[in-house]
Amino acid sequence: MTQIPLTTDERREKYRQERDKRIRPDGNAQYQEPFGRFSNLLLDPYTTVEERKPVSDEVTVVIIGGGFAGLVTGARLKQQGINDIRIIDKAGDVGGVWYWNRYPGAMCDTAAMIYLPLLEETGTVPSAKYVRAPEIYAHAQKIATTFGLYENALLSTGITRVEWDEDDSRWIITTERGDKIRAQFVAMGTGPLHRPKLPGIPGIDSFAGHAFHTSRWDYEYTGGDATGAAMTHLNDKRVGIIGTGATAVQCVAPLAASAHDLFVFQRTPSSIDVRNNQDIDPKWFAGLDSGWQKKWMMNFAILQTGGFADEDLVKDGWTDISQRIRDRLVDLLTEGSEFTPESFLQAYEASDDEKMDEIRVRVDKIVRNPKTAEALKPWYRQLCKRPCFHDEYLQAFNKPNVHLVDTNGKGVTRVDALGVWVEDEHFDLDCLIFASGFEVGTDYARRSGFETTGRNGLTLSEHWHEGMRTLHGIHSHGFPNLFILGITQGANLISNIPQNFVESGTTIAQIIASVIENNYKTVEVSAAAQDAWVARLETNTGSVFGDSNCTPGYYNNEGQPIGVRERRNSIGYPEGPIAYFEYIDQWRESGEYAGLEFI
Repeated sequence: MTQIPLTTDERREKYRQERDKRIRPDGNAQYQEPFGRFSNLLLDPYTTVEERKPVSDEVTVVIIGGGFAGLVTGARLKQQGINDIRIIDKAGDVGGVWYWNRYPGAMCDTAAMIYLPLLEETGTVPSAKYVRAPEIYAHAQKIATTFGLYENALLSTGITRVEWDEDDSRWIITTERGDKIRAQFVAMGTGPLHRPKLPGIPGIDSFAGHAFHTSRWDYEYTGGDATGAAMTHLNDKRVGIIGTGATAVQCVAPLAASAHDLFVFQRTPSSIDVRNNQDIDPKWFAGLDSGWQKKWMMNFAILQTGGFADEDLVKDGWTDISQRIRDRLVDLLTEGSEFTPESFLQAYEASDDEKMDEIRVRVDKIVRNPKTAEALKPWYRQLCKRPCFHDEYLQAFNKPNVHLVDTNGKGVTRVDALGVWVEDEHFDLDCLIFASGFEVGTDYARRSGFETTGRNGLTLSEHWHEGMRTLHGIHSHGFPNLFILGITQGANLISNIPQNFVESGTTIAQIIASVIENNYKTVEVSAAAQDAWVARLETNTGSVFGDSNCTPGYYNNEGQPIGVRERRNSIGYPEGPIAYFEYIDQWRESGEYAGLEFI
C-alpha cells in the first residue's frame, strides 16, 4: 500500500504521541529484582559449582569480572610484565555477558572486526562480519588462554565486600565462598549489562507454566542448544515472549521455527535495519597489515560520531546514519551556512527522518499483514533506542503460528496462572519468556552485587550519591589503587563498547606498572583533579540522541527527568569519543599522569 509521506510537523507530532503514551511515572522502578521463583536468575545454570577450600592469600592485582573489560585489562597487565593477577567472577567461566547470553539466535550487532578485542594478539579469525554468541564466548576463552588468565582465577565466586586497609595499603576482598584475598590493586570490570531484570507486571510469580529469562535460557525445557539446533520440545507449546528489544529481535525467529504458537507481546517496536551478514575470507584477513584493528576501530568511531574519513572500513548501519548527517552538514556549509549547533541539528533531523522513513517502508515491504506491519513500525528517532539489524525478525511475522500482540505502548496488564492479560484479552500459554534485559541506571553497588569501601570508611555508593565522580571514568578520590572499567565519564562510545575497554585497560596497566617500577605504595586521583574532570564533562550540554523527547528506554532514563545524578552517570567527554581517545593516549604516553598522586 502506497502511503503519502508525512510532513515534518506531522512526523514530529506522531513521535510525540507515541512517546507520551509510553511515559510511566515509575521510570526505572517499573522493573524489579529477581525474587521468589525467579531468584535463580542470580545463579549460574551453566556450570556446576565444585566445592573447594577458601582461599586466603595476596596478589598484586585482582580483576573483578571476566568479561571483555577484565580480560583486556588482564592481557595488558601481562604485556607489562605483571603476572600476579587474579580474575574473580560469579560466572563459571570468562565471557561476561557472552557467558550468560546463550539464547537462540544470540549474536552481536557490531561488526566482529572491531567488536572482538585483541584479534591480532590472539590470532583469532572471525567467521563472519557479525558472529554468533558461541563464537564470541570462545574468543573470550581464547584471550584468557593466550594470556594465562585462567591461572589463579577464582570462578563461580561471588564477591561480598571490597575494603581498603589503610595501615597496609591493600584491598581486602571477601567472597561468598569464604575467601579473603589481599591485593595491592583492584580493577572493577563488572560491566554495564550484568544483572538481569524483570518487568514489574502484577502476578508474574503466579504463572503456573514454565518461565525463564533470556539470559538464563532453559534448553532442557525448549530443546535445542546455543549453536542453533531446533527447539523441538516446543513443537506442541504455546510460547509467549515479553519484550521486543535487541534480545527478542534475535530469538523470535528461532522460536517461530519451533513453537506451535508464538505470542510476541510488544510495548515499543524496535528499529530493524538490514543486517546483510557476510562470511570473512581467511586469506583476505591474513593479508591485513599489523595494527589493522586499532585502525578499524578508530575509523568506525570517527564515522559513527560524524567525523571524516577517506573510506568506511566497516560499512554498517551504525556508520550509515552518521555519514548521512556529515554529508548533509557539508552541503549546508557549502551553501554558505555556518557550523553551529542549529546547523548540526538541521542536518541530523533531516538524515534521521530519511533513515527512519526507510526503516518503516522496509516493514511494509516485508510484513504481509497491514495491521501487523503498522504496529511494527518504530515512531521515534533511530538512536532513541538501541538500533537493531536483522534479516529474519520481521519475516517471522508472516508465519501463521506467530502472533504480534501490540499493547499500544502500555505493556502487559497482568499475568495469572494460565497466561497473560493485555487489557481485557487473555492469552493461554505453556511457556513465558522474559526478554527484559539487564539493569541500567541502578546503583553501582546493586548492579555489581557488593559494596566497595575506601579511605575513612567511605563507600563508593556514598561517594557517588549525586552521580559518578571520577577522573577519566577510571579513578575516584578516596579509593586509592582502585580502577573502574566502564564507558561513562570517558569516551562513552556505546556503539562499540569494547573499544572503551581497550583504551582504559591499556591505561590502567601502564599506571600499575609505573607504581610498581617506582616502588610507590599507592596511586590516587586528587580531589581537585576529580572535580575538575567532572566539571569539564558537565560543560557537555547533551546530545540530540536519547534525550527527553525520545520514547522511553534505558538511553534516556526511561523518559524521566535527567538530573545531576543521571547526567553524571551517563555523560562522556564533551568533544566526543575520538577526542577522548586522542586525549587519553597523549595523557598516558606523557608519563606524567596529570591529576594522579603517587605515594
